[in-house]
Amino acid sequence: MDGRVIDLRSDTVTRPSLAMRQAMAEAEVGDDVYLEDPTVNRLQSRAAEIFGREAALFVPSGSMGNLTCIMAQTTRGQEVICEAAGHIYNYEMASMSALGGVLPRVVPAKDGILTWEQIGPAIREKAYHKSQTALVALENTHNMAGGTVYPTPLAHEICDRAHEAGLRVHLDGARIFNAAVYLGEKVGDMTKNFDSVQFCLSKGLGAPVGSMIVGSNEFIERCRVIRKMLGGGMRQVGVLAAAGLVALEDGPKLLPTDHENAQNLAQGLAKIPGIQIDPRKVQTNIVIFDVSKTGLTAPKFVERLHKRQVLTGAVDATRVRVVTHRDVNRADCEEAVRIIGEVVGVGY
Repeated sequence: MDGRVIDLRSDTVTRPSLAMRQAMAEAEVGDDVYLEDPTVNRLQSRAAEIFGREAALFVPSGSMGNLTCIMAQTTRGQEVICEAAGHIYNYEMASMSALGGVLPRVVPAKDGILTWEQIGPAIREKAYHKSQTALVALENTHNMAGGTVYPTPLAHEICDRAHEAGLRVHLDGARIFNAAVYLGEKVGDMTKNFDSVQFCLSKGLGAPVGSMIVGSNEFIERCRVIRKMLGGGMRQVGVLAAAGLVALEDGPKLLPTDHENAQNLAQGLAKIPGIQIDPRKVQTNIVIFDVSKTGLTAPKFVERLHKRQVLTGAVDATRVRVVTHRDVNRADCEEAVRIIGEVVGVGY
């Protein structure tokens, strides 16, 4: 290797492509708070079209997108059912409670995939002295379950049953295009029954900044007000939306390679003594493996890899996460496996 850093911490570390940089430099812009940025308007129209929705809204981040959708569909003092390892519960600064005034009601699920049989019992009974359930939030792919994917019929069933119970359903679809590649389906078909969807442009799709919310016209107008309240009203933001347009059109085509590289990583890791992983459970671009039998904690393991210019992340005391993306290739993944073997003490 040439000594370059192999950054497997997240697909958020991707750099904008040359096509994105050119689009950003040439972007036609206006004031988006006045709805006058033509590039933002094109991005929003295209996102709505792809998802088969009436409208879309560009937001600075997935966390703001999720919070905006939650606040638009709940009132203070209500509850949101979500999976125990989900992103909105663990990695968004308790924003639904701190800013939205709602309480997460967490339900643990195998591989992060909830079923109605688990969700139904978590719905609060109708009683004036109890917080009432307003929303169900799913995550697809599920980040901390290792990029697992909801089967579309299961997601549709949850939406249908929730609607029958008078609840709305939000999808944290930060990596929904990864799920679509895995299933061989279209994102619009997969998400049509959800009341709201947030997806990221800045992860596997490769844009430098930004996420999208899609939904009905009325819903998006509510979200626009909340976005402004949260400080997300942006001005000549077409310079970022231009990269988002390129990401939306070109990014999904590159995801199959990320999935192949993740599988290659998983299979290589499975051969290293002390590393615990089942490659059959790696569905998309996220690989989580257990290092407890190596004699190292996950943070110490990550620290040693960092010194060898392989960047990873500790999930907890025993598990390490790596994520493939377009800025790492097959050779990088093979080199990372070799270095991990050496860190463990195996002569790779």
